Amino acid sequence: MKKALVATTLLTVISVSAYAGSAFTVAKDSVTYRQSAFQLIRHNMADIGDMVKNEVPYDAARVSKRATALATLTTLPWEAFTVPGAEQGGGDAKAEIWQNLQDFNSRAEKLAADALLLKAAADSGDQAELRKAFGSFARNCKACHDDYKN
Repeated sequence: MKKALVATTLLTVISVSAYAGSAFTVAKDSVTYRQSAFQLIRHNMADIGDMVKNEVPYDAARVSKRATALATLTTLPWEAFTVPGAEQGGGDAKAEIWQNLQDFNSRAEKLAADALLLKAAADSGDQAELRKAFGSFARNCKACHDDYKN
């Protein structure tokens, strides 16, 4: 069952990412797409963060749902940065993204990998592991923002 879930998730992620790369006809559309993806990432991350910080009651099912969403969502925005003209489409992205695209993409891959570890920790029900995985995920997210977001 677990192997089938992983295979289905990977197939979905690959399919959605491939579609996203071909969905843009103008750079402005790619900016809207990536901003929407980041908004969803932020929403799901904040909900888990509130539970990790004990600001709201811990709900294992909700954490698992949010972590599952993050495992998919963290694969979505990156191709939108490669659309011709995307660097001039607006938004909070710094020009350094396109000057250091290899580093930026490496960080994107790390964030997606961190999201999978977060999902595994959430699914385990071990709150200590969840806190650790969430901390890694959040630090990676912040480091990229520090370098690549206005």
